[in-house]
Order: sequence, then structure tokens, then C-alpha cells
Amino acid sequence: MAAINAVKIFSGSASQYLAKDIAKYYGKDLGAVTTLRFSDGEISPSFDESVRGCDVFIIQSTFPTADNLMELLLMIDAARRASAHYVTAVIPYFGYSRQDRKDRPRVGIGAKLVANLLTAAGADRLMTIDLHAGQIQGFMDFPVDHLEGNAIFVPYLKSLNLEKILFASPDVGGVVRTRNMAKFFNAEMVICDKHRKRANEVASMQLIGNVEGADVILVDDLIDTGGTLCKAAQLIMDKGAKSVRAVVTHPVLSGNAYDNISNSVLTELLVTDTIPQKQVCDKIKVLSVAELFAKAIGRIRDHESISSLFIKY
Repeated sequence: MAAINAVKIFSGSASQYLAKDIAKYYGKDLGAVTTLRFSDGEISPSFDESVRGCDVFIIQSTFPTADNLMELLLMIDAARRASAHYVTAVIPYFGYSRQDRKDRPRVGIGAKLVANLLTAAGADRLMTIDLHAGQIQGFMDFPVDHLEGNAIFVPYLKSLNLEKILFASPDVGGVVRTRNMAKFFNAEMVICDKHRKRANEVASMQLIGNVEGADVILVDDLIDTGGTLCKAAQLIMDKGAKSVRAVVTHPVLSGNAYDNISNSVLTELLVTDTIPQKQVCDKIKVLSVAELFAKAIGRIRDHESISSLFIKY
């Protein structure tokens, strides 16, 4: 029989690699789950141990395919129907977060739809890191623990001891994120103003600010094909920068992203393990979020503030 309010950590199929490390840092074994798949691809997950009266944390990033999101929803539903006391969806990479508003006629708002699905499935809480837009938290009808990648990236960047560090936003939409990172170093920032023809295709880009002689750090929440980031890096080097690195939380890395990065002027691309790497690239360095999430789970269990996990300016 499970202890009342005992913490149990489970993982969907897509995030086993990360969930095992989170559970290890937390000090527990990952809970046992069996996922049956019918011949047509339909998923049927089930818990192989009691969760009655337990605080259940289900870890699953919702990167493609959509089966990852569906599996998470079914696991939440299964935990609720098995009389779990409290169910927290731990979604390191919150898929569909780029669809956070109606930016053109007759489109859906994917981030809000996913929020509604989590509510319908029975989630009591969401834990995630570096949402594409912070206001997505308002789409949820339950508490959201929104962790920050700065807690991982800032110590690493400081260890590089760069002489003249400068931060850059690859687009106007990322200015707030970049400014927050720059505050940790009392550094200035510049902006790459881009114009898109369509998704994943940049028509033109110009640099606002002076980068001459600087070690520039590009900051973004996710990298998809890498086209924008690599083009921004080239523009910055053409304007006289000493070096260009990029700090990106979620490595979506689709299409020809790995070739784009390998052939770019980037010295280094720093990412986290919210999404697993599809192949090896010498320019990509992966920093783990496992310990950060484990600490957050512990603070939630003990009803403590998670603000101590944020780096202060």
C-alpha cells in the first residue's frame, strides 16, 4: 500500500532519459509504468504500482509526435482515476507554446488548447521551464511553477571569463528575455531585427547596436531549424564581434538544423536536455535541467517557495 501523500515520480516514453536523472537527484526510483500500443498506434499507459493518496509527478516533454502529448494526458487521467491525491504535469518542453495568440486570421491558439486538455485530463499543477511567452501561465486554471534556464546557463557563462561580454536578442520578441540575462552580468544588449516571409524563413535582418570587439551571447528560448540564429550570428560577426555563442533552452533542432549549426560562425551553442539530441554536433553543449527540476519537486512536496531556485540579479 502506498503511503498517504508519498511522492511518486513517473515518466512518459519520450522523457525517460531525463526523468531517470530527475528521480536520481530527488532520491527516489522512477515509478513503474507500462505503455501498451495497439496495432493501429493507439496508446494505453498504466501504472504498475499503487498511487492512491500519493502526490504524483508525471514527466513528459510534448515535442513531436503528438503521441507524446496524448500519452501524458492519458497518464494524468489514469493517475486521477487511480485516486492520486495530487497530480503535477512536469513538462520540461511545453509544445505548441509558439501558438500563443491569433497573429493572423482563422488560426487556432495551440497553447491555450493544450492548457484546456491538461485541465480536462485532471492535472492539478504544471511545472515547466522557459515558456515561449510568460503569459501562457495565464492560460492555465491551476498553479504553474515556471522555472528559469538562467539558473543553469549563468554559472556556465561566468566560468568562461569572457572579457567584453554583450548579449543579443535574435528578434524583437526576445528583448525581455535577453535583457534579463544581461542583468546578471551588468552587460549591454543589442537586437537583431528580422522580417519573415513565412515560418522558418527569414527575409531580412539588421542589427541594432554596436558589437565591435565583443564576445556576444545570443539568447533565445528555443531553436528549430537554426536559420534565424545562424543568420544573426553571421551578421554579428560581420559587424566586428570577437566571438558569438548562443544560449537556447529548448533544442527542437528540426530539418537541417544540425548542418546549419555546424557550418555557422557560432563558437558554441548551449542548450538543455528538455529535448533529446537526435545526433552529435561538436558545437552543441548540453547542460542538464534534472537537478533543477528535482529541487523544485522537493520544494513543492514541502510546500516551500521555489523562488530560491532563481538566480537573483
